[in-house]
Amino acid sequence: MHVSVIGGSSVEEETYQTAREVGRLLGEAGHTVVCGGRGGVMEAACRGARERDAETVGILPGERRGVANDWVTTPVVTGMGNARNLMVVLNGDGVVAVDGATGTLSELGHALDCGRPVAGIDTHDVALEGFEAVDTPREAVDYVESSADSHR
Repeated sequence: MHVSVIGGSSVEEETYQTAREVGRLLGEAGHTVVCGGRGGVMEAACRGARERDAETVGILPGERRGVANDWVTTPVVTGMGNARNLMVVLNGDGVVAVDGATGTLSELGHALDCGRPVAGIDTHDVALEGFEAVDTPREAVDYVESSADSHR
């Protein structure tokens, strides 16, 4: 399964470690991490996934693969800026959101519009079907795994 991990591009250490644990758990389960390919939550999730030898896909806003974080195994350039947010969530069977600002909020909206289940840790609390606020990386991964099966 592919799981999109979305969130802040500049985060505090605690948030970084939370996202890294999400990536580790996804990697241990054999999932591919999809993200926006840059720093913060995206870097942390990719790093955690790579620590478990999982594949990572970074869907980048610009036209240069070289700007992807060091943990992305497959960089995808789009030249689309933030419009690439839709591509990030469409390429996951489910979504885990950690922290984040307006870019994350747009990805949450796209994910829910497209029927992707979303688990959120310390992120925007949206009272919409398909969104589940959770407290831990394990709860996030469990929710996405169980919910994505019914959405595929």
